[in-house]
Amino acid sequence: MEPDVSIETSSMIRVAVLPIGPVPQNHLRDYSAMLLRHRTISLSNISSFYTEHQKSPFYSQPWESGSLRFKFMIGGSPPSPWEDFQSHRKILAVIGLCHCPSSPDLDAVVDQFATACRGYPSALVQRCFGFCPGDSQLEDGSKREGNLILFPPSDRQTQEFHMNTMVQDIAALLLMEFEKWVLQAESAGTILKTPLDSQASLSSEEVIKAKKRRLGRAQKTIGDYCLLAGSPVDANAHYSTALELARLTGDYFWYAGALEGSVCALLIIVDQMVANNTRSMTEIDQMGQKDPILEEEVKYRYQNVILHYRKSFIQDNAQRVSPLSFELEATLKLARFLCRRELAKEVVELLTAAADGAKSLIDASDRLILYVEIARLFGTLGYHRKAAFFSRQVAQLYLQQENGLAAVSAMQVLALTTKAYRVQSRASDSKHSLPSEIGTSHADGGKMHHHSVVSLFESQWSTLQMVVLREILMSSVRAGDPLAAWSAAARLLRCYYPLITPAGQNGLATALINSSERLPSGTRCADPALPFIRLHSFPLQPSQMDIVKRNSERENWWAGSAPSGPFIYTPFSKGDPNDTSKQELIWIVGEPVQVLVELANPCGFDLMVDSIYLSGHSGNFDAFPIRVNLPPNSSKVITLSGIPTSVGHVTIPGCTVHCFGVITEHLFKDVDNLLHGAAQGLVLSDPFRCCGSPKLKNVSVPHISVVPPLPLLVSRVVGGDGAVILYEGEIRDVWISLANAGTVPVEQAHISLSGKNQDAVISVAYETLKSALPLKPGAEVTLPVTLKAWQLGVVDPDNAAGKSASGSAWRQSKDGVSPILWIHYAGPLTNPGEPPANGSSVPPGRRLVVPLHICVLQGLSFVKARLLSMEIPAHIGENLPKPVRMDNGPTEEVTFSESKADGLVKIDPFRGSWGLRFLELELSNPTDVVFEISVSVQLENSSDVDNPSADQDAAELGYPKTRIDRDYAARVLIPLEHFKLPVLDGSFFVKDSQGDEASSGRSLSFSEKASKAELNASIKNLISRIKVRWQSGRNSSGELNIKDAIQAALQTSVMDILLPDPLTFGFKLAKNGAEHAAKLDSPKESNVQVLSTSQGSVLAHEMTPMEVLFRNNTMEMIKMRFSIRCRDVAGANCVEGDMATVLWAGVLSGVKMEIPPLEEVTHSFSLYFLVPGEYTLVAAAVIDDPNDLLRARARSESPNEPIFCRGPPFHVSVIGTA
Repeated sequence: MEPDVSIETSSMIRVAVLPIGPVPQNHLRDYSAMLLRHRTISLSNISSFYTEHQKSPFYSQPWESGSLRFKFMIGGSPPSPWEDFQSHRKILAVIGLCHCPSSPDLDAVVDQFATACRGYPSALVQRCFGFCPGDSQLEDGSKREGNLILFPPSDRQTQEFHMNTMVQDIAALLLMEFEKWVLQAESAGTILKTPLDSQASLSSEEVIKAKKRRLGRAQKTIGDYCLLAGSPVDANAHYSTALELARLTGDYFWYAGALEGSVCALLIIVDQMVANNTRSMTEIDQMGQKDPILEEEVKYRYQNVILHYRKSFIQDNAQRVSPLSFELEATLKLARFLCRRELAKEVVELLTAAADGAKSLIDASDRLILYVEIARLFGTLGYHRKAAFFSRQVAQLYLQQENGLAAVSAMQVLALTTKAYRVQSRASDSKHSLPSEIGTSHADGGKMHHHSVVSLFESQWSTLQMVVLREILMSSVRAGDPLAAWSAAARLLRCYYPLITPAGQNGLATALINSSERLPSGTRCADPALPFIRLHSFPLQPSQMDIVKRNSERENWWAGSAPSGPFIYTPFSKGDPNDTSKQELIWIVGEPVQVLVELANPCGFDLMVDSIYLSGHSGNFDAFPIRVNLPPNSSKVITLSGIPTSVGHVTIPGCTVHCFGVITEHLFKDVDNLLHGAAQGLVLSDPFRCCGSPKLKNVSVPHISVVPPLPLLVSRVVGGDGAVILYEGEIRDVWISLANAGTVPVEQAHISLSGKNQDAVISVAYETLKSALPLKPGAEVTLPVTLKAWQLGVVDPDNAAGKSASGSAWRQSKDGVSPILWIHYAGPLTNPGEPPANGSSVPPGRRLVVPLHICVLQGLSFVKARLLSMEIPAHIGENLPKPVRMDNGPTEEVTFSESKADGLVKIDPFRGSWGLRFLELELSNPTDVVFEISVSVQLENSSDVDNPSADQDAAELGYPKTRIDRDYAARVLIPLEHFKLPVLDGSFFVKDSQGDEASSGRSLSFSEKASKAELNASIKNLISRIKVRWQSGRNSSGELNIKDAIQAALQTSVMDILLPDPLTFGFKLAKNGAEHAAKLDSPKESNVQVLSTSQGSVLAHEMTPMEVLFRNNTMEMIKMRFSIRCRDVAGANCVEGDMATVLWAGVLSGVKMEIPPLEEVTHSFSLYFLVPGEYTLVAAAVIDDPNDLLRARARSESPNEPIFCRGPPFHVSVIGTA
């Protein structure tokens, strides 16, 4: 049998193409390619080379539409014993190919060609083509006559034209030789035999039968040469004669051969009719679709061919030679002619019959060719599994031969079956079509199609697939191909480890190692073995490496980039979280990155991975390999790292693994598809679940882009990165060091706060950072941050004291209650050596997250707070207090006393007495340290926004410290003084009627709202000027938060504390009238405080002139009637009655007076003390026609109720003798 046969094979002229002399392989392929282009030569093109020496026997030669068909046999072929039976099996021409530079001696070339031609006695034409000859060879060749033809050096087109001319010449010579042979056969006759003819001595009857058959065989042979000559009509005529003669003589074998030739002639005639356009277009279209009539005719004739081949079977020759091969060959020819999907059933029947006949073939090579052709035809039909089955039969026949070339052929044939059995190597498909079919790209979110998964993972094929891979492994070992053996063992171990025993797994591992030992170091294979690798996660970038998009058109590009909530990471982001196509990851050139992957070894042996690293196909990523050891049936999550090297996009499809001596690439996508198939029960098992690994959500590779180098700030807390332990209210400076660990300077920086308890950060030295810009690589700057511990919330009573509270506070600080510093920074807009960037290509900025780890311990706890007040009568003196005008705003009488007691006891200028008010705070110390409490009062309004430097310049009054031991409580007195408002204004009071109207829907007027706001500001100012500081036994200090305590204590008495009385009274001695008048004419101040007074004594038995001072502290005119009383130490009236001890001059009662707003009025009188001792002067007044303001201040409920004002008592010391 012959491979690749068809019905048209009978019309093809076989030409042996032989290399002559040493010819390089690339040149031989090039020369053969030029020759193979001329398989068909039109008869019209050879007319110029054709010479008719005598009348041609081809009477119906189609010179316009006919052609000669060549079948070039590269390397030649051995002679066939069936050449007389089928003339197309003869080698009718020999063409030699010579590379002249490799064979400079042309005589030797001619001799070698002649020697080669002797092996083909049937050859009618011999030609040797010499390519690329030198000048001397061209000169020598021009003198030669014979079969050597030189192709002068020229371009490709010229050489192809030259080749076409030479092939046409050979075709013309063959046509003339065919004519000679036919003429000789017709005139002289010829004896034609086949191996079927008996070789024994013929009896007389057999001799007579042979003579009768000779004429029919000659006609059949002449028909063969007519077909080779391109004259099918003449061939058909001779075949008809041969059929008749063979039928009469019972020569069934030659009858079948003639019938085959007639079918070939019929098809060529039909082709020529189509070429000549002699039939209608409808008929041409039908023939283009395999005309059913023609098909039926061919099937009918070929069924007769098969039948007559079967009839020619002779039992005596069955062991030596049999026509079965021709019967099967005819079956294959018919199947090839009918091979299309519409006639698949008939073709399958023919191929099945041929496969059944293979068992009776004598020659193993015939059986091999038969299986090859059957596999090809099944593959053409699309029946790939049947084709794979017969391909395996071919491989089995090859493996039965004990030689390396047969093993190589078996390995190659089995490799063709792997696609049908779904065990193909990745190397067989450069585009990895199967993985791309079953698993969509990561941009598709990891979705898979069910039918695609089923097409790849078919567990019912497991046993057959394992057999195929074992056969490939065996054939590869015998063929000496270690890489193919390694690939087969890797696929077998990776895909079918659950079906392989531990001993078998160890055997495959040994096969992998043995194969790798025969491979060069660094060999790569497309098929991965172990371990299984899946993508675990992309770790979130550290808070010091956050990247923020930067817009060069916005100066505050960092605005809006920080999270709005208190958390560093928030899962509540815009967009669909499952839409992986929107995931984007930004890497920076030169900065290491990390990727977590999980490895699994589901086999029963230790797996040593020599190296594993991320595979980047983009060329701008350098990966760092690591070595991993996996015990049997175990999994492990490892961290793989690398460094981006240039700007662009990075692709990380998987990992590159060096294991079992070979480098392979493991794609994440393949493992994802495997796990998806395992979840649907389409795969034998999940390797990760077998190793005890938990179920992991499918992680897709995001879109990774690389940006230019950026600065990198690294923060650390000077003195240690542990939590700062503070007591409630403690103030401490923390020093944060910022170092630029990048390769680009920091040119922009901005600091902001985030998180909870942002008030705990009192100040951040932003100017220090700003002055250090640009911060060059390697440079460092230290920023002081002032912190103040916040108040802890209400905790469990069991943990409210002692160390339990400390532990509770510690846990709270760990739960994200500490403030966070956001430092946004960026480098230059363009990198050195790069063109200026527009807004879209500006390098991004960065955000450094510095959590201020603060552990707040419970400090002093409040028990209760209350307000205390006390009045001490003042001593009358000769002089009024001297007001001192301050340059910055309101005036204050600041006269520091000489004694410490004067710092606590003050004369209230608006009440006229020594007034004293305290805020008493009862504090408990539940901690394990001692606290000392100190109270100070700022004498100036340090919260004035117009004078920001007041905090630094404000004068403070300090008071004695209070010590509170551990587990004890103490009371702290906070003086409320120097806070009196200068004017009693009606805007501070909202009447009850107004409140009722407001509650019924009427909103307050603008002035009323402003008045309330001013009152609240005054209260806040009062509270802010009182500082309660503490110092603990741990050498720490802080400030006690007393705002809420003072607010609660002053809630009912704020008006009494802040607002002055409508009228204030004062007494003084009037010895110096001029000085007294000067004092009265002094400017009125808005705020006057008296810190001391002139204390003097009065002599008895002398007329002592005195003055009483009345001040109107309101914005309205006050009309009043006042009286003055003088009492002794017993409280008795000393002026009136029979027992009066004091005489007076002037008016002391019933005096009417009007006082303008914010003015002072004096009234003079004289007293004469008869008895020395201690006396008290008291002034009282009744206000006539009071307004609403005075009634509200006096808390009067009835409009007819009089408003009575009494001044504080003044002491008078009278000395002398009775």
